[in-house]
Amino acid sequence: MTINNVKELLSAKVCAGQTLLSQKVETACGSDDMGDVMAYVKKRAVLLTGVLDPQVIRTAKMMDVICIVFVRGKTPNEEILKVAEEMKIVVLSTNLKMFQSCGILYSAGLCNDDAGENKKDDE
Repeated sequence: MTINNVKELLSAKVCAGQTLLSQKVETACGSDDMGDVMAYVKKRAVLLTGVLDPQVIRTAKMMDVICIVFVRGKTPNEEILKVAEEMKIVVLSTNLKMFQSCGILYSAGLCNDDAGENKKDDE
């Protein structure tokens, strides 16, 4: 799945990184707790969050998050967008709630690696 697919599925607006929408994403995580993000996010991920803080972008960069989706209609300020552009992270904004957004992406086939690993262990 590409970031552009994520944008379309969530009816999201591109706030930063318009030229990077063709990148492929492999996993997704929805959280407002950056500690959880650091513990559970996998490679080439989409992060769904409602936290509007430049630190979210910095945490995302450390964790190989390539796209951040701000949920609940939240719009990032210029400082956040500047940091995202510098770090080449796509920023989207959707009016959907986090739970809805995660469900849509999961239903479209995007999940966290752990979900597949746990399923294999249970079989």
